Amino acid sequence: MTSEIINKYLSNEASEQEVQALFDWIEASEENKQQFLKTKKIWALSTLSSNLTIETIPVIQMKPKNKIRQYLQYLAVFLVFLGLGTTIYLFNGQPETPKEIVLELGDGRLEYFSGKNQTTLLNDKGDLIAKKFPTEIVYFGKVQDHKVIYNTLSIPYGKRFKLKLSDGTVVSLNSGTTLRYPEQFGLNGNRNVYLTGEAFFEVAKDKMHPFIVHANQADIEVLGTTFNVSAYPENPTVNSTLIEGSIRMSEAVNPSNAILLEPNQMATWQNNSKKLVLKEVDPSFYAAWTKGELAFKDTPFSTIAKIIQRTYDVEIINENSDLAKQNFTGTIKISESSVENILDLLKRDTPFNYSIQQKTITITNPR
Repeated sequence: MTSEIINKYLSNEASEQEVQALFDWIEASEENKQQFLKTKKIWALSTLSSNLTIETIPVIQMKPKNKIRQYLQYLAVFLVFLGLGTTIYLFNGQPETPKEIVLELGDGRLEYFSGKNQTTLLNDKGDLIAKKFPTEIVYFGKVQDHKVIYNTLSIPYGKRFKLKLSDGTVVSLNSGTTLRYPEQFGLNGNRNVYLTGEAFFEVAKDKMHPFIVHANQADIEVLGTTFNVSAYPENPTVNSTLIEGSIRMSEAVNPSNAILLEPNQMATWQNNSKKLVLKEVDPSFYAAWTKGELAFKDTPFSTIAKIIQRTYDVEIINENSDLAKQNFTGTIKISESSVENILDLLKRDTPFNYSIQQKTITITNPR
């Protein structure tokens, strides 16, 4: 079997005859199977990122048996695991009960983002201060400093949302995130926002008014740049990954304990040790969620399980110790993958069984 046909298959360009010939060839011997896996890894590396090394890829092994074609097609689309399912119902064909995105205004009133129409947000004088869209809200204007009012936006599991602040800063909010921010920024002083969860910031340049993200025990100060912050309360760390520009990350109660980031670096604040750690990273992995993808690089299953829980609004209980020890590398396209797709692919690397009741998934050892 030539590598040309394998590459055509992985790129979804192989003919029916070529696909069948490939399956027959893989099933013919263990050596053929290993050659296919090696070619697939090289293809995956060249597809996703030139920064990945072959040692970091795979953990998911192919086990071509009776339904080889079906699951090889899974593998062909994006790296090591990517479900092709187009199912919009996660479990047992039952539609999900949607949770709503909630905006809490400064006076305590609640606004919901359940409709499809555009609406407006007015202040107590009847002036337009924001436009609400189904997946985005856009603010306008500034106010005197003593009139600054904070809003709080909460994004439930299973949803994402975009926010344009009154200074022009764009914030993408991931599932399970809460952001507290000024309805309209003041004329003077810093631009302060408060984050729990994960957000991607594209900060409008304004050297006179530093933009500060308060996240757990850490502060991230910027003047105008693009970066991602992950500060979920269940995690013992706060991670800030810089795409461009520069940011300064510091301990909230001790600003002198700080570190300055350059592009392609990630700073991690460790809650227990009160330390900041800096390392070089491929930032595309940390910004993938803003494009509707989940990207992992040598990531422990425990971390992947948390991300799946937030993204698909499910609970995962893992009782399989072998799976708990595994790391995975790959990309998932959220709109094309259900939780079942992902689990079915993972179990081909590390065999396990799983059951689903309501939104709870229990993973056990194989029988």
